[in-house]
Amino acid sequence: MTVLVALGLAATVTLGLFLIGRNVTPDFAAGLFGQHLTDAVRLKARLATVILGLAIVQLMLALWMYRRLPGTTRVPTVPTAVPRAHRAIGALAFFGTLPIAAHCIQTYGVELTPVRAAIHSLAACFFYGAFAAKLVFVHSRRVVGWLLPLSGGVLVVTVVVVWYTSALWFFDGFHVPGF
Repeated sequence: MTVLVALGLAATVTLGLFLIGRNVTPDFAAGLFGQHLTDAVRLKARLATVILGLAIVQLMLALWMYRRLPGTTRVPTVPTAVPRAHRAIGALAFFGTLPIAAHCIQTYGVELTPVRAAIHSLAACFFYGAFAAKLVFVHSRRVVGWLLPLSGGVLVVTVVVVWYTSALWFFDGFHVPGF
Protein backbone atom coordinates (compact mmCIF):
# COMPACT_ATOMS: atom_id res chain seq x y z
CA MET A 1 0.00 0.00 0.00
CA THR A 2 2.85 2.42 0.85
CA VAL A 3 4.36 1.94 -2.60
CA LEU A 4 1.05 2.79 -4.26
CA VAL A 5 0.65 5.90 -2.11
CA ALA A 6 4.21 7.00 -2.93
CA LEU A 7 3.80 6.38 -6.65
CA GLY A 8 0.43 8.13 -6.68
CA LEU A 9 1.90 11.12 -4.86
CA ALA A 10 4.88 11.17 -7.24
CA ALA A 11 2.60 11.10 -10.27
CA THR A 12 0.32 13.80 -8.82
CA VAL A 13 3.19 16.16 -7.97
CA THR A 14 4.91 15.60 -11.33
CA LEU A 15 1.70 16.07 -13.32
CA GLY A 16 0.66 19.07 -11.22
CA LEU A 17 3.94 20.87 -11.84
CA PHE A 18 3.79 19.97 -15.52
CA LEU A 19 0.26 21.41 -15.86
CA ILE A 20 1.14 24.54 -13.90
CA GLY A 21 4.24 25.06 -16.05
CA ARG A 22 2.32 24.52 -19.28
CA ASN A 23 -0.32 27.08 -18.29
CA VAL A 24 2.03 29.83 -17.13
CA THR A 25 2.50 32.85 -19.33
CA PRO A 26 6.30 33.13 -19.50
CA ASP A 27 7.80 36.35 -18.18
CA PHE A 28 11.29 36.49 -19.65
CA ALA A 29 12.10 39.61 -17.63
CA ALA A 30 11.55 37.85 -14.28
CA GLY A 31 14.46 38.12 -11.92
CA LEU A 32 16.18 35.81 -9.45
CA PHE A 33 17.73 37.43 -6.36
CA GLY A 34 18.02 40.72 -8.28
CA GLN A 35 19.57 39.11 -11.36
CA HIS A 36 17.86 39.23 -14.75
CA LEU A 37 18.23 37.60 -18.17
CA THR A 38 21.70 36.08 -18.68
CA ASP A 39 22.79 37.03 -15.17
CA ALA A 40 19.84 35.07 -13.75
CA VAL A 41 20.71 32.08 -15.93
CA ARG A 42 24.35 32.29 -14.76
CA LEU A 43 23.20 32.39 -11.11
CA LYS A 44 20.90 29.40 -11.65
CA ALA A 45 23.73 27.47 -13.33
CA ARG A 46 26.00 28.13 -10.36
CA LEU A 47 23.31 27.21 -7.84
CA ALA A 48 22.50 24.06 -9.82
CA THR A 49 26.18 23.11 -9.75
CA VAL A 50 26.19 23.47 -5.97
CA ILE A 51 23.11 21.27 -5.81
CA LEU A 52 24.82 18.70 -8.05
CA GLY A 53 27.75 18.70 -5.62
CA LEU A 54 25.38 18.24 -2.69
CA ALA A 55 23.68 15.35 -4.53
CA ILE A 56 27.06 13.66 -4.97
CA VAL A 57 27.78 14.13 -1.25
CA GLN A 58 24.31 12.67 -0.56
CA LEU A 59 25.15 9.65 -2.68
CA MET A 60 28.44 9.10 -0.85
CA LEU A 61 26.77 9.45 2.56
CA ALA A 62 24.05 6.99 1.52
CA LEU A 63 26.67 4.52 0.30
CA TRP A 64 28.43 4.92 3.64
CA MET A 65 25.17 4.31 5.55
CA TYR A 66 24.51 1.17 3.49
CA ARG A 67 28.18 0.17 3.85
CA ARG A 68 28.75 0.17 0.11
CA LEU A 69 31.49 2.78 -0.25
CA PRO A 70 33.43 2.19 -3.46
CA GLY A 71 36.99 1.01 -3.04
CA THR A 72 36.42 -0.50 0.39
CA THR A 73 36.01 -4.13 1.24
CA ARG A 74 34.82 -3.64 4.79
CA VAL A 75 33.13 -0.45 5.92
CA PRO A 76 33.36 0.08 9.67
CA THR A 77 30.38 1.11 11.74
CA VAL A 78 28.60 4.19 10.57
CA PRO A 79 28.95 7.19 12.90
CA THR A 80 25.64 8.68 14.04
CA ALA A 81 26.63 11.94 12.37
CA VAL A 82 26.43 10.35 8.90
CA PRO A 83 22.62 9.89 8.77
CA ARG A 84 22.16 13.32 10.33
CA ALA A 85 24.45 14.90 7.74
CA HIS A 86 22.60 13.00 4.99
CA ARG A 87 19.26 14.46 6.14
CA ALA A 88 20.63 17.99 6.61
CA ILE A 89 22.40 18.07 3.25
CA GLY A 90 19.33 16.60 1.57
CA ALA A 91 17.15 19.33 3.04
CA LEU A 92 19.66 22.00 2.00
CA ALA A 93 19.81 20.61 -1.54
CA PHE A 94 16.02 20.39 -1.82
CA PHE A 95 15.40 23.90 -0.49
CA GLY A 96 18.17 25.16 -2.78
CA THR A 97 16.20 23.94 -5.78
CA LEU A 98 13.07 25.89 -4.91
CA PRO A 99 14.15 29.41 -6.01
CA ILE A 100 15.58 27.94 -9.21
CA ALA A 101 12.38 26.05 -9.96
CA ALA A 102 10.20 29.06 -9.13
CA HIS A 103 12.24 31.24 -11.48
CA CYS A 104 12.17 28.63 -14.25
CA ILE A 105 8.41 28.21 -14.05
CA GLN A 106 7.79 31.95 -13.89
CA THR A 107 10.24 32.79 -16.66
CA TYR A 108 9.80 29.89 -19.09
CA GLY A 109 7.04 27.59 -17.88
CA VAL A 110 7.37 23.99 -19.05
CA GLU A 111 8.87 23.98 -22.53
CA LEU A 112 8.50 21.02 -24.86
CA THR A 113 10.80 22.32 -27.59
CA PRO A 114 13.69 22.11 -28.26
CA VAL A 115 14.52 18.59 -27.06
CA ARG A 116 17.01 19.83 -24.45
CA ALA A 117 14.41 22.12 -22.87
CA ALA A 118 11.78 19.36 -22.95
CA ILE A 119 14.07 16.89 -21.18
CA HIS A 120 15.03 19.57 -18.67
CA SER A 121 11.42 20.59 -17.95
CA LEU A 122 10.15 17.03 -17.64
CA ALA A 123 13.08 15.92 -15.48
CA ALA A 124 12.61 18.92 -13.18
CA CYS A 125 8.90 18.16 -12.73
CA PHE A 126 9.77 14.50 -12.13
CA PHE A 127 12.39 15.47 -9.52
CA TYR A 128 9.76 16.92 -7.20
CA GLY A 129 7.48 13.91 -7.67
CA ALA A 130 10.36 11.54 -6.96
CA PHE A 131 11.30 13.58 -3.89
CA ALA A 132 7.74 13.32 -2.57
CA ALA A 133 7.83 9.55 -3.08
CA LYS A 134 11.14 9.28 -1.26
CA LEU A 135 9.72 11.16 1.71
CA VAL A 136 6.90 8.62 1.89
CA PHE A 137 9.45 5.79 1.83
CA VAL A 138 11.63 7.45 4.48
CA HIS A 139 8.71 7.86 6.87
CA SER A 140 7.20 4.43 6.28
CA ARG A 141 8.14 1.44 8.38
CA ARG A 142 6.72 -1.04 5.88
CA VAL A 143 8.82 -0.23 2.83
CA VAL A 144 10.71 -2.95 1.01
CA GLY A 145 14.42 -2.53 1.85
CA TRP A 146 15.60 -1.72 -1.67
CA LEU A 147 13.02 1.02 -2.37
CA LEU A 148 14.70 3.70 -0.27
CA PRO A 149 18.13 3.43 -1.91
CA LEU A 150 16.48 3.08 -5.32
CA SER A 151 14.45 6.25 -4.81
CA GLY A 152 17.57 8.10 -3.60
CA GLY A 153 19.48 6.90 -6.65
CA VAL A 154 16.67 8.06 -8.92
CA LEU A 155 16.88 11.50 -7.31
CA VAL A 156 20.64 11.71 -7.89
CA VAL A 157 20.27 10.67 -11.53
CA THR A 158 17.48 13.19 -12.00
CA VAL A 159 19.63 15.97 -10.53
CA VAL A 160 22.39 15.00 -12.98
CA VAL A 161 19.95 15.13 -15.93
CA VAL A 162 18.55 18.50 -14.84
CA TRP A 163 22.07 19.89 -14.36
CA TYR A 164 23.30 18.46 -17.69
CA THR A 165 20.41 20.05 -19.59
CA SER A 166 20.70 23.42 -17.87
CA ALA A 167 23.93 24.36 -16.10
CA LEU A 168 26.22 22.45 -18.45
CA TRP A 169 24.26 23.90 -21.36
CA PHE A 170 24.97 27.40 -20.04
CA PHE A 171 28.62 26.76 -19.18
CA ASP A 172 29.21 25.19 -22.61
CA GLY A 173 28.05 28.26 -24.51
CA PHE A 174 24.36 27.31 -24.82
CA HIS A 175 24.88 23.87 -26.26
CA VAL A 176 25.31 20.46 -24.72
CA PRO A 177 26.89 17.31 -26.10
CA GLY A 178 24.17 15.11 -27.53
CA PHE A 179 21.65 17.87 -28.27
